[in-house]
Amino acid sequence: MPHPDDQRDEARKRLDEGLNAFDKKRARPDPLFGRGDAGSMGEGYRLLAGLIGGGLAGLGLGWTFDYFAHTSPLGLVGGLLLGLALSIVSAVRSAAQMSARSVKEKGVAPPVPDDDDE
Repeated sequence: MPHPDDQRDEARKRLDEGLNAFDKKRARPDPLFGRGDAGSMGEGYRLLAGLIGGGLAGLGLGWTFDYFAHTSPLGLVGGLLLGLALSIVSAVRSAAQMSARSVKEKGVAPPVPDDDDE
């Protein structure tokens, strides 16, 4: 005669297996911002937003500096150049990290175009 604890353990095991299967089905990556080929779109938008935000932040800081120091165009231009330079450096670093992550996940380096193909 089966013991009641054995029946509970079997029922618990079946329930855990069903929940694990449900979680695997539900855990699909988001096509725009998840991992995978289409997930790169979200990372690209993030890079673009960083570039635009860096330029705008530099403009704002340069304008503020001009307003208080009365050096009309110099602060604005300097702030824009500084903001763009910092955002470009940040974007290049992020792109390198994304490339390294892609190589690590897929095991294949991205294709590099040859100049000989032309």
